Amino acid sequence: MSRNQKKHSGKGNKIGKSNKMRSSLRHIIRMVFDKNPESVLSHKQICALIDVKEAALRKLAFDVLQDLKSEGFLQGHGHGVYSLSLDVTGVEGILEITNRGAGFVVTDDGEADIYIPPHALSQALAGDRVKVRITKQGKNRLEGQVIDVVERERTQFVGTIEMHEKFAFLVPDNTRVGTDIYISKEKLNGAKNGDKALVKITVWPKTAGNPYGEVIEVLGATGSNDAEMIGILCNLGIDYKFPQEVLEEAETVGLDLDQEEVKRRRDLRDVTTFTIDPVDAKDFDDALSYRELENGHLEIGVHIADVSHYVRPGTAMDKEALKRSNSVYLVDRVVPMLPEQLSNMACSLRPNEDKFSFSAIFEMDENGKVYNQWFGKTVIHSDRRFAYEEAQEIIEGKEGDFKKEILVLDKTAKILRKSRLKKGALNIESEEMRFQLDESGHPVGVLIKTSKDAHKLIEEFMLLANRRVATFIAEPRKDRDTIPFVYRVHDKPDLEKIALFNVFIDKFGHKLDFTHPEQIASSINKLLEEIKEENEYSLVQTMAIRSMAKATYDTVNIGHYGLAFDFYTHFTSPIRRYADLIVHRILQEELTHKKHRYGNELDDICKRISRMERKATEAERESTKYFQTLYVQDHIGEVFEGTVSGLAEFGMFVRMDENHCEGMIAMNQIPGDRYYFDAEKYRIIGAKTKHEYNFGDKVMVKIYEVYPRKRQIDLELIEK
Repeated sequence: MSRNQKKHSGKGNKIGKSNKMRSSLRHIIRMVFDKNPESVLSHKQICALIDVKEAALRKLAFDVLQDLKSEGFLQGHGHGVYSLSLDVTGVEGILEITNRGAGFVVTDDGEADIYIPPHALSQALAGDRVKVRITKQGKNRLEGQVIDVVERERTQFVGTIEMHEKFAFLVPDNTRVGTDIYISKEKLNGAKNGDKALVKITVWPKTAGNPYGEVIEVLGATGSNDAEMIGILCNLGIDYKFPQEVLEEAETVGLDLDQEEVKRRRDLRDVTTFTIDPVDAKDFDDALSYRELENGHLEIGVHIADVSHYVRPGTAMDKEALKRSNSVYLVDRVVPMLPEQLSNMACSLRPNEDKFSFSAIFEMDENGKVYNQWFGKTVIHSDRRFAYEEAQEIIEGKEGDFKKEILVLDKTAKILRKSRLKKGALNIESEEMRFQLDESGHPVGVLIKTSKDAHKLIEEFMLLANRRVATFIAEPRKDRDTIPFVYRVHDKPDLEKIALFNVFIDKFGHKLDFTHPEQIASSINKLLEEIKEENEYSLVQTMAIRSMAKATYDTVNIGHYGLAFDFYTHFTSPIRRYADLIVHRILQEELTHKKHRYGNELDDICKRISRMERKATEAERESTKYFQTLYVQDHIGEVFEGTVSGLAEFGMFVRMDENHCEGMIAMNQIPGDRYYFDAEKYRIIGAKTKHEYNFGDKVMVKIYEVYPRKRQIDLELIEK
């Protein structure tokens, strides 16, 4: 039953009974055609099959048949004669729902998305795996009807409780969920009107317009950081708590190493080893070791937490790790892939503790040339834990522990990086918005953290290990078949997106030749180097990244365009990425000549972990937007200089230079003229004055209004 039906339920029972009968007939008639997919049936035959004899019901059945025909579920063969529409078997895919309530199904075969009108969604929700019947085949798109929900993506949602006299609804925060959830009073579990709550769908009757649910947890009044962060996670289908079974299994993992297992491994505890991580890190995935060999070469070890030793296939922890697929890093918290007993304790390569690791060890010279490599299980002992800032100070000349080792590794990393860029890798400098939080968790400062030499040192040796592991697995050999594997792939850029990027940089007076994909990376690198000290650098780099394809996981290797690698995988972060855990298992099977357990199911795993990675990215972005709004709430009415960072039909986005936060000026709020968006030249222009606003323009703005729940900052343009 829909929310509106509930609100007007006192208007009489006749309408309610009629609607219920129509819904029942609809369900029964659909079942008749689903069970007889090749039959052509008349209205009279259908009534006989479902035992409908009364004149009023026969008339209602005819109306339902006509509805199903207009929706595309049925096709007509003359008056009152029907059969199933075009696609009888249906195709499967993942349902995405727009803010306007329509859907698109992204099919498994990667063909064109199928448009699903709102009335044809049946009881499917955003993220569900659904089966769709094609109902229309137009020139530009396919249209379909959901005929079955194959697998629910999730059944728990966060939203606001809306109370009525005898019942309540949960109105989900995420408008793309597609429906409100009906809750009877006895299922409210203490929730009150306006509360933020976590609700689980318990049942969705075929005759009901809305699913029925119960309150699992009251998150409190809307607007608290906890409630908002949990809301972001739940509305993306990311669990913020571990099931009890998983926690209990994790507690059985001890911190003391099994001495029999130690004997089976290469013992590297006497080799100089250290970690370099963010200052607030608790999960240490990787460590580096350094040893000088008698032949003048270096032995550099890349040691990765051996999660696969503790998390075995088929266990509760393994199933939960696959479900989550990765850790999620929000502004004020981490939602780990594995329980803290593993991620922060047993697996984490903490200083001054013996740890099991999976290592890639390279004999190389200071110029980065690799002479020999070895992969295998090891036991290590980290002698020192460095924060990036500490290592950076040593690189810049300050005295400190392992100074010689760090300087040699830094020199080698810079040579490796230069070689990558020469081969066509993109030279992207990572930027991360970080917030300084007070004791209550409120943001009191904003800064942009950029990648320095210490970050690049670690990055280059992780890239080396990832590339070498992928190459080792992928190289064809006479004595074996192709090994099913998880590659990290990055496709070549779409030339249409690159053309749009060219329009964008033209606003800054730059023009690049993007005729061939091979030229794109080197051209962008050249541009970024030229403008490195200019104000528009950050914005141009961001737009360059957006113009690229997204990296994903796949069993079919197409190489990694952005890194200019023919073979690449993720081996170095199994504490926080499920892909790396699988790679460890496959590599160990190959090294020990065991039968490979993974087969065709790797395709589905790759799709899942790629999808969950996108969700984690979206959650992190939503978290950052929310904390931006909290920060600028204290600055409403203040004026800032900013840079135009985005243009759209509905307005202009501006990133404020001082605090790096982004807000929007609505199109109808731009003073001095009636402005409109010129899509062809990608600008906003005044109808009378012809005054233009372009990417990168400097403007003065006032913070006008802030909406944390909407993650929205409204700006007012101040004319100079």
